[in-house]
Parts: sequence; C-alpha cells; structure tokens
Amino acid sequence: MSRNFELLQQAGVDLSGGPAGRIEVPFGVTSPGKRIAKARDRAHLASLRPADLGRATREETLRLVQSVFLLRETGEQGRVVVFASVNPRGGCSRVCAQAAQVLAESVPGSVCMVDANFRGPSLSRAFPVATHYGLADALRTSEPIRDYARVVRGQNLWLISCGSGTQQTLGLLHSDHAKQRMNDLRKEFNYILIDAPPLNSYSEGVALGQFSDGLVLVLEANSTRRDASCRIAERLRAMQVNILGAVLNKRTFPIPDVLYRCL
Repeated sequence: MSRNFELLQQAGVDLSGGPAGRIEVPFGVTSPGKRIAKARDRAHLASLRPADLGRATREETLRLVQSVFLLRETGEQGRVVVFASVNPRGGCSRVCAQAAQVLAESVPGSVCMVDANFRGPSLSRAFPVATHYGLADALRTSEPIRDYARVVRGQNLWLISCGSGTQQTLGLLHSDHAKQRMNDLRKEFNYILIDAPPLNSYSEGVALGQFSDGLVLVLEANSTRRDASCRIAERLRAMQVNILGAVLNKRTFPIPDVLYRCL
C-alpha cells in the first residue's frame, strides 16, 4: 500500500471489528509547534495544487478511483461521492483533490470538485479561481449551477468553491434546495467529488451523504480512534448513507523503499 494512504475496505465491510483505541500504525505523529504547524499547512496546500503525483500515490489513488467510480460491483458507478474525515486535519481535502485529478485523467467526461467544507475550506485556497462565487451562493439562488464552476486543470477538471457568505448558508446544506442543487450537478457533470466537513464535529457531511451516491470515509493514521470511526459508521448507516470505502491517510512504514516495492 502507498505511504500516503491506503484503501482499507470496500462497501459492506464492517468497521466495528477489533478493540476500541487508536488504529495501529508503525509510527506515531509528534504534535508540532505553532511554526511547524504553519509550515505543514503550506505544504498541505501545495500538495493539493495541480502537479504530478508520486508513483506510489498515483497507484493507490487510481485503485481508489477504480473502486469507487469505475468498478462498482452493483454495476452502478458512483457519480456523486462525498469525501469526509472523522476528525479535523485528517487529510480529506488532499485525498479528494488527488482522486479528482486522477479521475479526470482517466475518463473523457467532466469531473467537478465541490468545496462544501464551509468551516475550513481547502480546495478553494489550493485551486484559486477568478471569482469568489461558489456553492454558498448557488444555495441562495436558482441560477444555473455551471455558472459557479471554473476549470482548474485541463479541459475536464472543474471546481465549485465555497463561495461567499458561507457562515450564513450553513443551514442550507441540510435543505431540499441543496438536494436539488446536487441533482443539478448530476445533469451538468459526469462525476462530482464533494469535500465535506469532519463528521465527528459537524452534521453537514451526513446531509450531503444522503444527497449523494455514497461517502468515502477518510481516517488519519495514528490519530483517528477506532471507537470514533465505529460510531460514525453506525451513524452513517442509520441515516442510510452508503459507505463506499475507507481510506487510511498519512500512514508511515518502517520498511526501506527498495524492499517496500518488492512486497
């Protein structure tokens, strides 16, 4: 599996197995100081920008894209998929952006990223667009949804940013109008990837999951607790949100790269 993230499970696999506690990984993560945290944030944004992905990252991202969007066992391809982490800073935006880039390179159809994390937008900062209008504005109007989308890479990768007045629009993510806007996206784009707020802190991700074809759960290695993940998975199923898979992000390995490639 990649050193960046690995696909843990497909839809239907129980997340509740095993004792409660931290997910087992080889190394821990040292809590950074304020200066280090700022540097990490800058590196995080840089990793989201359109650029060539590393070989291992691309391979694992391609596996994720194939599993979620292209090779569904039911025959129904995921067209509208929500990406949501359990806790803040879980790397969800990075996983969503990388999946969108690889998907756009793999299919002839249009791919649209939607920054629905009004509380901590990352995609909107990583892929600067010429206008500040976005999803929040679309939720307050009935204008064509494509008017709020901008091409950010090639000819088929688009972004709908958070937009303006996000704090006043938070409640609309639960509304029937938000559901209608998701239907509008289906008509305009072949694939839609939605970056949602962390599930353990906010409810918007569950609402968006109900409007979509399913949700990819992003777990942070050595940080996300197993019991928290289980509670979130149970909550999603209770709300009839289809869990398409789970991604373990930021995992490290104690194996040299040469030996790792031989495994």
